[in-house]
Amino acid sequence: MLNVRMIAVVALIASASMCGLFARATEPNTAEKELVSYRLEKWKTTHSEGDKAEKLVGTLKKLRCEVKVGSHGGHTDVNYRCPKWQQLALKSHEEAHQWESWLNKLGFETQHAH
Repeated sequence: MLNVRMIAVVALIASASMCGLFARATEPNTAEKELVSYRLEKWKTTHSEGDKAEKLVGTLKKLRCEVKVGSHGGHTDVNYRCPKWQQLALKSHEEAHQWESWLNKLGFETQHAH
């Protein structure tokens, strides 16, 4: 189950990286129509390996999350949280739902506005 989840995470990260979907804090007059707000108040930990761990850490940092990385037993522990609400401005409803789903799988609270 964990491997399937990590494959889905990597696929979303890869598609987001190629399409340049990483957004910064939104401005009130932004051209994007879809907003996804997210936060994760308490620390969460996920296990990952190699490139998957690096991509996950990079994505979480671009989303302005706090990230701590540790290694043991042949895998990487990625600890993360985002205690303050942040926003992603996205161009389509479909992209917003993909991000919302990915964030929810990692334990984030999300809100999606149009």
